[in-house]
Amino acid sequence: MTVIEHPAPLSQATYFAVELMPNNDSVVMLDQRRLPNDVVYEHLHSVDEVERGISEMRVRGAPAIGIAAAYGMVLAARTADSIRDLRWRGERLSAARPTAVNLRWAVEQMLAFAERHWAASASERLAALAGKARAMHADDVAANRRMGRFGAEFVPERAVIMTLCNAGALATGGYGTALGVVRAAREAGKDVRVLACETRPWLQGARLTAWELHQDGIPVEIIPDNAAASILNRGEVSLCVVGADRVANNGDVANKIGTYALSIAAKWHTCPFYVAAPLSTIDSRTASGADIKIEQRSSDEVTRIGAERVAPEGVLARNPAFDVTPAENISALFTEAGVARPLNAESLFHLTQG
Repeated sequence: MTVIEHPAPLSQATYFAVELMPNNDSVVMLDQRRLPNDVVYEHLHSVDEVERGISEMRVRGAPAIGIAAAYGMVLAARTADSIRDLRWRGERLSAARPTAVNLRWAVEQMLAFAERHWAASASERLAALAGKARAMHADDVAANRRMGRFGAEFVPERAVIMTLCNAGALATGGYGTALGVVRAAREAGKDVRVLACETRPWLQGARLTAWELHQDGIPVEIIPDNAAASILNRGEVSLCVVGADRVANNGDVANKIGTYALSIAAKWHTCPFYVAAPLSTIDSRTASGADIKIEQRSSDEVTRIGAERVAPEGVLARNPAFDVTPAENISALFTEAGVARPLNAESLFHLTQG
């Protein structure tokens, strides 16, 4: 196991998804593909390496992708010879995973900041951009903690919470969105336990959510994705809470594939279904879920488990990374600015306008 220490991680946790080293010359990224068996941090020295880290899912989760992109823009600024060059590198970075709106949001934030500081000396410009990226990271952690407290108010005593994919510290700057609600409920003294859907094909629930919660001593059980409806039918679940990669203007939510099916099962069994996501995930330029581009990934991720092929040779697989859950299936959206309930264009407008 190779572990690269960071002297003061902004995640405020004993592990982190991505951090910028103090000298601003490299990004440290946890290779989440290797969890839970190996905890391996990698040093990335260029924006191209950060782009590959995002597209190959070494780092994943919309907020963490955004933070990685912000740090990637710092590395890009080290070698960019003009603001036009930096903008071109940012466009390439934005295309690494098109569904997660935080990625483009972070790149646009960094580009706008860079344009205001480009006339400064190279060292001053780099320091300013690094400070901006770190501020975005710190803001994400604070936002997660605030949305966690809002969400914890909806968690009853002795709650059983079902979740999908990983929306914890590994998917964010630290603390987590959906798992931030779990953590905040625990900090409020509530006795909670979690049922983590395994989340095929990358098994983010089985590998990452279970690992995070086990690290923190929070009771967790892994369930097969196709057992969720049956367990809901038995009345065991108090609520479901998931994260989001994009929230459309009307409240439709794009999240990891399987979220839509889970929302239908929860609605059928009258179980509250919540989404926790920062304001940066709300995309007012996207009218509805129908307008969200869904990333299609390689069929190898479905036909193989690791290096071993589990489907007949020559058979392809369809592999959408995300699906869209309509707003009417969602009981409430938790953000750092408050709760949108019912979730619709009007409630989102009130949240985003302060």
